[in-house]
Amino acid sequence: MKVKKIKEYINTYVAKRPSRAILFGILLLNVLWFIISAVVISCLAPDSLHESGFWQSVFYTISMVLDAGCVSYVITDIGEASVGLIIACIIIVIVGMITFTGAVIGYVTNTISSFIENSKSGNRPLKISEHTVILNWNSRASEIINDLLYEGKRETIVILVNGDAEHVEREISDRIADTIRREKVKNRLTIIVREGDTFSSKALDDISILSARSIIILSSDVQNSVCKYDYSERREQLEHGNSNTIKTLVQVTELTSSEKSANDQTIVVEIEDKWTGDLVDKIIYHKEKLGKCNIIPVPVNKILGQILSQFSIMPELNTVYSELFSNKGAECYSRPHSEKWDEIGETSHYLENNCHAIPLTTMETKTGFESFYIAEQDSDIDKKESFDLEPVDVEVNPDYWMAPTNIIIIGHNSKSEDIMNGFNAFRAEWNRFGEKEIIDILIIDDKKSIEKHNYYRNYTYVSSVVEAEVYEYDRITDAINQYVDSHDGDTSILILSDDNAPSEDIDSNALTYLIYVQDIISERLQKNPDFDTNSIDVIVEILNPKNYDVVHDFSANNVVISNRYISKMVTQISEKVSLYEYYCDILTYDESDADVYESKELYIKPVRTFLRKLPPRCTAKQLIRAVYKASPDSNKAMVIGYVNSSGETRLFVGNQQDIEIELTEKDKLIIYSRH
Repeated sequence: MKVKKIKEYINTYVAKRPSRAILFGILLLNVLWFIISAVVISCLAPDSLHESGFWQSVFYTISMVLDAGCVSYVITDIGEASVGLIIACIIIVIVGMITFTGAVIGYVTNTISSFIENSKSGNRPLKISEHTVILNWNSRASEIINDLLYEGKRETIVILVNGDAEHVEREISDRIADTIRREKVKNRLTIIVREGDTFSSKALDDISILSARSIIILSSDVQNSVCKYDYSERREQLEHGNSNTIKTLVQVTELTSSEKSANDQTIVVEIEDKWTGDLVDKIIYHKEKLGKCNIIPVPVNKILGQILSQFSIMPELNTVYSELFSNKGAECYSRPHSEKWDEIGETSHYLENNCHAIPLTTMETKTGFESFYIAEQDSDIDKKESFDLEPVDVEVNPDYWMAPTNIIIIGHNSKSEDIMNGFNAFRAEWNRFGEKEIIDILIIDDKKSIEKHNYYRNYTYVSSVVEAEVYEYDRITDAINQYVDSHDGDTSILILSDDNAPSEDIDSNALTYLIYVQDIISERLQKNPDFDTNSIDVIVEILNPKNYDVVHDFSANNVVISNRYISKMVTQISEKVSLYEYYCDILTYDESDADVYESKELYIKPVRTFLRKLPPRCTAKQLIRAVYKASPDSNKAMVIGYVNSSGETRLFVGNQQDIEIELTEKDKLIIYSRH
């Protein structure tokens, strides 16, 4: 009975701790071998070992096993080199090398391999703090890592994915290497990729989530995650809701809202559908603790829809947002502000004492009142200096109104409805009752997508809808030519990339449409050498940054890497919570029934219609203050940059006294205002 119990205990121990059982086995086997070998040597040379005894034989055995060259030393020391003793010593060495040296080397190698494997798989806890945690991985994730390169400080980033950590590491390495090679940016990032369940409390605890500075929860991505046969089914599931995001957020908030967690942790969570957004709002209501864990939901499709609709109306905003949302060049910063303020008085006072930053607005955020600025670096906001300002004569047109816009949308993506909602918001603010529609749109897309949107019948400003597959060149180009010829003024062409396409087809349709459009422009230029190519603005959306060079080579006016915008916003919001509400404000127009304009946005306004009188050659410092002073109190206009007649954009960051400007009627001003 005792033997049975011993066998059961050994069997259970081996199953529970196999590595330790193997180590004990190796030690026991070698101890037995040393004893047996010592007994054999003692028996073959009894006279020589009579005085030194059995332990001398053990010493000889260990010496030969550890160093085979000791055989000759042992035989000489014994003094009786019989054939049997020599053979025994050789056998002891050979067997000892297998049972001791080989086994120990194998065990140590396996232990090191397991250590490395456990580190990657997340079985070994990380003891770190003030780091950034990224949970899940998608097509936007590498852009978040890339944008952190421009922070200019050392950062530790821990990424927890449900599988294939090696793929993630390769993607990060390729993206960072490309940026460093092109822009000579110094890599100060320490990146650790772990495998594990993103909603497992142990896995989260092992990456020290309680002491993290910020946590970014990315939405799940179908790209490269399922086989092509399961792709459609998985894509349809994610359109209805993302349960993985919900599970992850619940577990993260459970940990970060505890007393043991660090203070002021920021949790940024991506949302791609209404169901997930509604549940996230409920989680925020029940779990958010301001000052402990601040939860920021980022509605990906809504934001990108707003951005793409604005770019269609004002294409130059692509360059402006691209710089403002990133960690390089001009950037948005904030400072805490008192609850009560006199906007015009305080702004005017700031302009009198600082010419390195541009004051934008003050607004209430979830963390308190904040003032927002545009500057090259954070320290520029606090630079105080007195300077003499020579006034510049500027007259602002108080009746300025945006000109009607002609837009062609080719293709579709999951943001199509949000793009149309962006147009709805713009119309609500800028449509004049009884006058010409501010927006006129032609839709060109395949039949399935058009039917899905009910032929865009709910949008009165969509004047025409054309069914065409991507390979129907003549049908597409004829529709574009007819629209351009029948509409006065410039035309913007927005080419959308289908983000629901399999990974191997990403951006392929967008590139095809771009080729068609460039053919149209080339043919028009051949027929009429005086044709103004700038009268057709081409805004092409791509999803994969690797395709940027290919698309840009086709002379697209504006290439929009939509995933990059969200990544940049997520990066900045994770560093400063209040920026999210500021970005929401500039992307959202006023409601149609609003009595007064409250929300401020960025506009591209032509000099010839916005200013009644061109100013003389002056500095950015003079122009900013002159326009602000000349604009009406109900709609103060802050100039943050300009676009010259060649399409080059310049934001007024750095020392404004060093930036000289000579405006022409063909230039455009970048204005931050309510209307």
